Amino acid sequence: MPQPLHFTIEHRCSESHARVGHIQTPHGAFDTPAFMPIGTRGTIRGLTPRQIRETGSQIVLNNAYHLMLRPGDDLIARMGGVHGFMRWDGPILTDSGGYQAYSMSDINSVDDEGVTFRSIIDGAEIHLGPERSMEVQNNLGADVIMAFDDCPPSVDPATLNESRKRLAKRKGEVLTDSRDHHQRLVIANERTVRWLQRCVAAHSKPHKQALFGIVQGGTNPDLRRQSVEAICNIDLPGYAVGGVAVGESPDQIRSTVEFTVPLLPEEKPRYLMGVGYEQDLVMAIRAGVDMFDCVLPTRNGRNACAFTRSGVLRLRNARYAEDDARIEEDCDCHTCQNGFSRAYLRHLFASREMLGPILVSIHNIRHYQRLMLDIRKAILEDSWSSLSRDWPVLDAPVSRE
Repeated sequence: MPQPLHFTIEHRCSESHARVGHIQTPHGAFDTPAFMPIGTRGTIRGLTPRQIRETGSQIVLNNAYHLMLRPGDDLIARMGGVHGFMRWDGPILTDSGGYQAYSMSDINSVDDEGVTFRSIIDGAEIHLGPERSMEVQNNLGADVIMAFDDCPPSVDPATLNESRKRLAKRKGEVLTDSRDHHQRLVIANERTVRWLQRCVAAHSKPHKQALFGIVQGGTNPDLRRQSVEAICNIDLPGYAVGGVAVGESPDQIRSTVEFTVPLLPEEKPRYLMGVGYEQDLVMAIRAGVDMFDCVLPTRNGRNACAFTRSGVLRLRNARYAEDDARIEEDCDCHTCQNGFSRAYLRHLFASREMLGPILVSIHNIRHYQRLMLDIRKAILEDSWSSLSRDWPVLDAPVSRE
């Protein structure tokens, strides 16, 4: 039976776990380390497939939960799958939908069968479990699909501030002390393994779509190790680290990633879900991660925040009202190369013109892809010092807004 994914490691860093690689899928290839822009509903907001390609993006992410609700996975299957539907001919990854079903609805319940929730479209009660998640993702037709997992709160409730405690309670996570939290992590680990086994059994297109398993365990090293051993005992095309950057401190993110990632099979792609800032990416790549996704470039772009090598520009600030400079003078993105000034971009946001979010999103995605290019070069040439010199933001404090 043909394999749906072929991963080649082309070079290993001599001073860390970082590596440069190449992943071949039925819809083309992409280089690793790779950053995937997020097209939640089958589109990266405001951008055409051609514009996405021009940022240097080789693979994008779609959200199974949202596409299942609207327009429906059956309809998308009839339209040729997500590739034909959104007119993107490159690789696509879909997440399982479980985390959104859990986190985005105030009315939900989680048990061994899955998540029962109220649709954000019409309020209808919907159940999503491993089998249904596989059915949805098989219909969508992405090249890489994710196992349905149980993603618990990673942070001990004793460390939460009052607003986060209220949010956790509203989401159904009534955890009164550290012992409750530890038990919740144990349950999630066990449930995630059982759900992965059910996903493997229900996956109807293993020769076309690469199924990745997801490691959980919160910030607890022992639970992370146990999860790695159980999940990786099931032979799959790739593995992901989940439950990271969902409320932890920067130090907790670092320690969890640096502990967990080297435990994953070296010959398989490693995917860190939902991360992150530039400093996080470099740290994780040095730990051995190959794939990333994050909403930051586009979400921040829609809110007038432009990433640069030296830090973030908040373009709504009055200081840019008469600034005729580009976002970044040496940037080769469409926005900068065509001379759109900071003053003009500020005007677009002040006037609520849709072009502003489009232009800054283009720049931000290209910013992340330029970082990936320079990181791959640093790995190949063992030139991490030049990376830090060329990217001052890597040594700056992270503002996690």
